[in-house]
Amino acid sequence: MSLGKKMGAEFFGTFWLVLGGCGSAVLAAGFPELGIGFMGVAFAFGLTVLTMAYAVGHISGGHFNPAVSFGLWSAGKFETKELLPYIVAQVIGGTLGAFILYMIASGQAGFEAGGFASNGFGELSPGKYNLTAVVITEVVMTFMFLFIILGATDEKAPAGFAPIAIGLGLTLIHLISIPVSNTSVNPARSTAAALFADTAAMGQVWVFWVAPIAGAVIAGVVWKLFFATSK
Repeated sequence: MSLGKKMGAEFFGTFWLVLGGCGSAVLAAGFPELGIGFMGVAFAFGLTVLTMAYAVGHISGGHFNPAVSFGLWSAGKFETKELLPYIVAQVIGGTLGAFILYMIASGQAGFEAGGFASNGFGELSPGKYNLTAVVITEVVMTFMFLFIILGATDEKAPAGFAPIAIGLGLTLIHLISIPVSNTSVNPARSTAAALFADTAAMGQVWVFWVAPIAGAVIAGVVWKLFFATSK
């Protein structure tokens, strides 16, 4: 598969992740009568990954997340030469998703962007958790996300079920960590939302690059050393 097609798949996958996941938070979670709350947002993020993994995962591998690309690279399952192109496609796709979401949301009378589903610590954390708590959460949750991905896509894992395990894994991660950091585990998603937020989220976005990538790389190394299936 050509690099251009892979980048296109990553672009659309990340576009859908941001539009669907952040869209559920911005457009629906604020309406109690719809009843989705944190749980609905968590499932929305999981469903975006599950659906796009089936739709385009066979083209690009279905990363839709710079941390996933770094994690697979550290596990020896992704080529260095494709790392930067994937990340560029992911960030651009996510940003377009956030832009479309902003255009839709701003069509409501009295619209204010507010946090716009962005991530943060301190005053920008939903539960007002400090930087240390947020960093630990993002590192550990991304570690576990990569661990699920690497296990579910292993050659000895049940064939065809990886997107389900990965999508549900991301749902569970959101159910745990939305109150702490609003759940990133994805630098492209964090950057896209922060660009349109009416807060200081952009000034904190570095945390949501460093912590998820660190967690992902650690997971890749641990998997490669202790759990990789020998051929």
